Amino acid sequence: MAELRPVIGKKNLIILVISFLLVIIGFALMAGGKSDDPNVFSEAIFSARRLIVAPIFVIGGFSLAIYGIMKK
Repeated sequence: MAELRPVIGKKNLIILVISFLLVIIGFALMAGGKSDDPNVFSEAIFSARRLIVAPIFVIGGFSLAIYGIMKK
């Protein structure tokens, strides 16, 4: 009888969990910046956290996920 091997190894699964957490952190960093009054524009949406840091986390998380899937 043939031995059944898991499709994704333990190390790959750990990498995928870390990448999932990075994506969640990135989207959490993008949240907020709304104005309480819809007639008033809020400059908070243009913060460096939302425009630079959060996308780096999200792109890094997706890249790490691809690596975790492709790693042998």
